[in-house]
Amino acid sequence: MKRLLYIVIALAVLPVVAWTGVSCQREGYVDESKVELEFSADTLTFDTVFTSYSTPTRLVKIYNRTTHNVLLSSITLAEGRSSRFRLNVDGDTSMVARNVEIMAGDSIFIYVQAHINPNDQTEPFIIADAIRISNGQRIVLTAWGRNAVYHRHKPGSWVHVIDCEGWDHSRPHVFIDTVAVDSAATLHLVAGDEVYFAPGALLLVYTGGTLDVRGSADRPVLFTSLRHDGWYDYLPGQWAGIWLYAGSVDNFVDHALVENATYAFLVDTNVGPRPTLQISNTIIRNIAFAGLFAQGARIEANNLLLYQCGTATLYARCGGDYAFDHCTFANYWSYGSQGVDGGRQFPGVILQNWYLSATGDTIRRDMRRANFSDCIIYGTFSSGEVLLDPVNGAMFNTAFEHSLVKGGEWDEDPMFVDPSENDYHLQDESPAIGIGYQFDD
Repeated sequence: MKRLLYIVIALAVLPVVAWTGVSCQREGYVDESKVELEFSADTLTFDTVFTSYSTPTRLVKIYNRTTHNVLLSSITLAEGRSSRFRLNVDGDTSMVARNVEIMAGDSIFIYVQAHINPNDQTEPFIIADAIRISNGQRIVLTAWGRNAVYHRHKPGSWVHVIDCEGWDHSRPHVFIDTVAVDSAATLHLVAGDEVYFAPGALLLVYTGGTLDVRGSADRPVLFTSLRHDGWYDYLPGQWAGIWLYAGSVDNFVDHALVENATYAFLVDTNVGPRPTLQISNTIIRNIAFAGLFAQGARIEANNLLLYQCGTATLYARCGGDYAFDHCTFANYWSYGSQGVDGGRQFPGVILQNWYLSATGDTIRRDMRRANFSDCIIYGTFSSGEVLLDPVNGAMFNTAFEHSLVKGGEWDEDPMFVDPSENDYHLQDESPAIGIGYQFDD
């Protein structure tokens, strides 16, 4: 009888307990609907999200600037499980983070990624969602999605050989690993083509292979890093570079933009009568090591702009044969150490007729020609921007004709508009009007 009485009493009390738990604010916390939180950003935007490839993680902070503790009943995505975004709320990766505490004057971190499924669109498209907070506030999420063609090597192989004949010009291409143009094959790239490189990715052109790049003034062919959010848009060294093997033939580049690599072009020894590389109307920028790294090569260049290179805009070692006409080598390197000479150890142009073998021996190779005509070679290196470093026992023929060179016979400030903003147009009063890189605009 007593046991039955206890059960009746318990059943009578349960509704009261349940009602009390729902209707009363938890002790020590202010009503969440009365708290206005602050965000480090009201909108998170992912500029370019390639389909099937997750974005880097972005961060937004939520601040409780009030003098009251708040307990948020939930933080989630407005689109729920159909959303193309994913959240990590202070370590909670579930679809709905519940009972999120933010103490007075404190903050929490929310990490966001976007992942977009492929579709049949060739133009960029936008996706949107929002981080929904239970107090009624929202943080908008947007991402520009793009379909792409991906190139990655197969398991057990270190390189992926491109199908040059089947190249799709309607979509950007993403190189995930080392990618190669095979012997006797030619990779033709045309105006508007875009090639993006994941960290460490490299484009090789094998002996007998050819890289043929023909962009236009308004639609240059783009070689760039995969990541472009924030400071990554200008960060050097995000991918390896383009390596033209010794014996690659008829490599031709016109109207291209190459940026954010370790080197833009590594051009190996010339083994035939024709130039290893003909390059014109091209911009090379934000390069960790050297814009043009030539090893006994033969390069004919016209109308180039090279800037922001960690070691040199041009490093030609092992001799070779070089002709540069109307080129601007502007090295105002601004990354890393900001000590003497901007942290650089070498001038912007380095010419050598030798190299060291693996055993430490000096190997001499003729510098048959290194001619600079109507060029500008300038920057922040205090002792001059050209290093001529010959050894006896090999040819070393260099010439600077009507070229403004820091540390050279004609040494004047070229009066770039604003090197700190990477604007290398010439001011109206510049002594270098008519020489150097000729802008299409």
